[in-house]
Amino acid sequence: MDCIFCTMEKFVLENDLAYAIFDKYPVNQGHLLIIPKRHTANYFDLTEEERLAIDDLLFQSKQFLDETYQPDGCNIGINCGQTAGQTIFHVHVHLIPRYKGDMNDPRGGVRGVIPDKQKY
Repeated sequence: MDCIFCTMEKFVLENDLAYAIFDKYPVNQGHLLIIPKRHTANYFDLTEEERLAIDDLLFQSKQFLDETYQPDGCNIGINCGQTAGQTIFHVHVHLIPRYKGDMNDPRGGVRGVIPDKQKY
């Protein structure tokens, strides 16, 4: 198995079951990925303990971003399956810091995954 997330060694944050790294292709400065240590393709196949570990790191990561980058907001996203845009088939949660002015009209947020549906 050649999974880039299974061979990571340097983490921003970690706990027993998950870790956080900077996204290699960030949407914004500070964009983090929270990843379970066990190789699992789909979020819905995680154990309850893994989901709790990821949630714990989401909160720690948000505090890290607030202290380091002072974002004005954030988006949290998970792509589940190729149709949803998943390209690395190891669960990873995007924590994307948002900054005033990073786009003209951010209304609709994650609805922008289908651009015609973002504005309502």
